[in-house]
Amino acid sequence: MRHRKASLKLNRTTSHRKAMFRNMVTSLFKHERIRTTGPKAKELRRWADHIITLAKRGDLHARRQALSIIRERDVVHKLFEEANERFGNSAGGYTRIVKLGRRAGDAAPMSLIEFVVPEAGGKKKAKKKAGRPAAEKKKTKAGKKAETGTKQEKKQTKSKAKSDKKEEKTDVKPEKAAKAKKEPKKKATETKQAEKAADKPKQAAKKNTEKDAKTT
Repeated sequence: MRHRKASLKLNRTTSHRKAMFRNMVTSLFKHERIRTTGPKAKELRRWADHIITLAKRGDLHARRQALSIIRERDVVHKLFEEANERFGNSAGGYTRIVKLGRRAGDAAPMSLIEFVVPEAGGKKKAKKKAGRPAAEKKKTKAGKKAETGTKQEKKQTKSKAKSDKKEEKTDVKPEKAAKAKKEPKKKATETKQAEKAADKPKQAAKKNTEKDAKTT
C-alpha cells in the first residue's frame, strides 16, 4: 500500500527528482515565474510553500534549512528579508498556476506558475459604510417624510382632476340629448315649409287653368 507517499514520481529516480525540483524552486524565487508542465507545477507549489513558511519564521535554523534546498545564497537572503512584508498577512496560497494549453510536439499540458502579488494594505479590508451623524439622519428622515407628503398631494390632485372631468362629461351629456331632440323637430318644420313653397306655384297654375276654362 502507498501510504504517506504524497509526492509524484514523474518517472524519475529520487535523486533526479530532488535535483530537478531544487533547480526549479531556485529559478522560481529568482524570476518569480516559471513555465513548465502541469504536474511539475503542482508539485513545485508544495516546495515553494514550504520555503516561504521557513522564510516567514526567519530564524537561523530556518535559513539553513532553506539553504539546503535553494542553490543560491543571494536568493535565500532576499527571500528572508522580504517574506514578512510580502506574505506575512496570508497563511497560504502564495502561488498561482495558470494553464497555457498543450505543447507543440508531444501535446503535454503546459502551465505557468507564479507568485501572487498581495495588495499594498495586506489583507483585503471590507469596505465599511461611514456612519452618518445624527443631524444628517434627521434631515434624511424629514426629506423622506416631505417626499411622501408631496406624493400624497399629487395623488389627491390627480383624483380631483379625474372627478372634475367626469362631472363635466355628465353635464355635457344632457345638453347634447336636448340638442338632439330639438334638431329633428326643426328639420320636420323646414321640410313642411319647403313642401308648401313647392305646392304654391302648382296651385296658382291650377287656378289660372280654371279661370281660362270659365271664360271660354
